[in-house]
Amino acid sequence: MTASTPTTTGTLWLVPSPLDFGCDVEVPLQDVMPPSTLEVAARLNHWVCENAKSTRAYLKRVNALVPLRQPIQEHIITELPRAVHKKGDHQGEFDARGLLQAALAGHDVGLISEAGMPALADPGVSVVRAAHQLGLTVRPLVGPSSLPLAMAASGLNGQQFSFVGYLPAQTQERAQRLRELEATAKRTGTAQWFIETPYRNAALWDSLLQVLAPTTRLACCSGLTLPQQYVQCHDVQTWRRRSAPPVLQLPTVFGLGV
Repeated sequence: MTASTPTTTGTLWLVPSPLDFGCDVEVPLQDVMPPSTLEVAARLNHWVCENAKSTRAYLKRVNALVPLRQPIQEHIITELPRAVHKKGDHQGEFDARGLLQAALAGHDVGLISEAGMPALADPGVSVVRAAHQLGLTVRPLVGPSSLPLAMAASGLNGQQFSFVGYLPAQTQERAQRLRELEATAKRTGTAQWFIETPYRNAALWDSLLQVLAPTTRLACCSGLTLPQQYVQCHDVQTWRRRSAPPVLQLPTVFGLGV
């Protein structure tokens, strides 16, 4: 072993962030983040993220509650390639081992997404996978994640559920996918969960009401942890008698079941 070889490697910390990214109102961090999570975030200075600008903005919010160990300008922030965080990295096609050289050199590294838990319905899976390949310790921290919050609040099957990510953007393909998910839910009892970018939520909502059977239960969970949070679950025939949810412009998780 040479003198420059570290005797220990760093840890990859999965650092949650609040669910208010891109929203008009910020939630106080102390309302959604345990102090222990903020304390870990405050002592890290190596990061892998989607966007360096939003990461710095988040660190400023952390610093207001728990002083950062080092000034923000001294933090080393590495962005995931754009293709990875735009298309996702859950299929194993991106080798992220090169992003974790700081951990191999003995530094703890934080993985962070723009909202919620990194690598869970967010980019970062390739980084976690690389950490395991390199023999690094992976430590998830407690914080908000839209999927379990929506699942718990919906009343849909909490024993059997499936998250299928984004649905097709084209109307016909989306309708076909919805029929498939509905058939699976009816056959197996497994609740089906999916998301959409906020600007397409209204179009997805229209498809849901047009395609799904009247007795299928449909959950709409918008703005989770925000002051304007909206969580409702009814059968489709009930939803058709109502106005569209008033907060579809916010990040929303949708679920269907029996």
